[in-house]
Amino acid sequence: MTTDLSGTWLGTYWHNGEPTRFEATLVQGGNGLSGRMQDDGPLGEAQVVGDIVGRKVSFSKTYIGAQSHSIDYAGTISEEGDSISGSWIIRGTRHSGNWEAKRGGDDLMQQLRRRMEQQTPVGAK
Repeated sequence: MTTDLSGTWLGTYWHNGEPTRFEATLVQGGNGLSGRMQDDGPLGEAQVVGDIVGRKVSFSKTYIGAQSHSIDYAGTISEEGDSISGSWIIRGTRHSGNWEAKRGGDDLMQQLRRRMEQQTPVGAK
């Protein structure tokens, strides 16, 4: 039985060792997956389209209104169906890294804002 990934997910991907948080809203129909991903970074919102086979998920992320390459994600859904982890690569390049996401509730943006407020600015002590 395939886990239904529909809903809101809060995650992180790493590029050159630096984490970037994101919120994804996914809709699953059969083995197809679509949705939106909002990065906490300069590129912002992206469209997501992919597939799910068993516990394996793969999708492409394309930023809306930005001149950038598509990014291919692959991952494994946890047995509980509440987390996904895997790797990503920018199509046509060698830029790649890891990512993870956890199923969230309605207050994901509040959690993200709280975490951002708790971070100490660079150079501050």
